[in-house]
Amino acid sequence: MSVTINDLLDILIIAFLFYKFLMLVKETRAEQLIKGLIVILIVWKLSEWAELRMVNFLIKNMMTLGLVALIIVFQPELRRALEYIGRSKFLRKSISDIMEEEMDQMLSEIVEAVVSLASTKTGAIIAIERETGLNEVVHTGVKIDAFITAEIIKNIFFHNAPLHDGAIVIKKNRITAASCLLPLTHSTTLSNDLGTRHRAALGLVERSDAMVIVVSEETGVISLAMDGKLSRFIDKNSLTSILRSKFKVAKKESPFSWLTGRVKREEHI
Repeated sequence: MSVTINDLLDILIIAFLFYKFLMLVKETRAEQLIKGLIVILIVWKLSEWAELRMVNFLIKNMMTLGLVALIIVFQPELRRALEYIGRSKFLRKSISDIMEEEMDQMLSEIVEAVVSLASTKTGAIIAIERETGLNEVVHTGVKIDAFITAEIIKNIFFHNAPLHDGAIVIKKNRITAASCLLPLTHSTTLSNDLGTRHRAALGLVERSDAMVIVVSEETGVISLAMDGKLSRFIDKNSLTSILRSKFKVAKKESPFSWLTGRVKREEHI
């Protein structure tokens, strides 16, 4: 039996899809469910080999009904997989039509507001939309449609302000809504020291590719949630660097940088 190029291509595609699936469910509740499913399959085959007819009959019928159950149980993961495919480069549209200078200014305003809120231990949660739309979250809050400035963000989260309780959602170069409700994470590994804001931030990034910045009201610590994970103790420089890299903002250079470089090269000649 000869192996053709099509056979090799077929194997490579299946292996790639299987690898991507494993990476998608890694460190999620689906990972544990898959392990349990593998155990059931092993027991099923062992029951056939050992001729345990009753056990084999029971597992076989459970597997038939289990196909429907799996779709229900894995609904969040299936949705996440489809969103991942939709965010693939060959289907991706530009994140926004904002000029690079305007994007850099927007990120600077966000960082300035976050650092200021952290210094006064003012609790805050800022959700920044990327490829996955956050309209479902926007509808849970109060629409405001405002320019992004540090002063507006600080005023929204000012203690006892009407909209301070909840998250603000940033879409492109606008603060779209405030006092929004975010879905809470179901993770059982999150530290007990973290409150509702951190659980809400992690819950949103588990369901979308959004970035969520959290300022703790108790400690003033800045946290950043993205790609299904939560990072704490983020400083100003790290936050700026991460935001610029994720939103593809290049480091600013002087308009005469080409001339400076030329002079330096001539000095070395």
